[in-house]
Amino acid sequence: MDAVPTSIEPEGTYRTLGVLWLFYAILRFAGAVFLLIYSATLTLMWGALITRVPNPFALMSFFHVFLVFAMVLNIVAGIFALLAALALLGRTGASRLTALVASVFALIDGPLGIALGAYTLVVFVPGS
Repeated sequence: MDAVPTSIEPEGTYRTLGVLWLFYAILRFAGAVFLLIYSATLTLMWGALITRVPNPFALMSFFHVFLVFAMVLNIVAGIFALLAALALLGRTGASRLTALVASVFALIDGPLGIALGAYTLVVFVPGS
């Protein structure tokens, strides 16, 4: 008779999650570079939209703050995703905590981030 495995997680789960987090980190860094390269175009397009509002300068200032915030958020989320990928691929002791922090940052992104963050939370948050 075969012995019952002590772990419910397959051996390749950490490796698969590590590769997915690495791919996600590359996408987040690419998003930050995209915002940096096209910031002038985005500003021009936003400025064309707000020409008929009562105070366009306040909205333009808010747009610049939002653009910088989006770039910083992409970089920080990319750093945590990269750290999670390296920790998961290396099977270090900090892989669980790093992946949980990266998954929280990923939940505020689009569909890929939500799917990856939710799956990581399901895998790493202990059940009751």
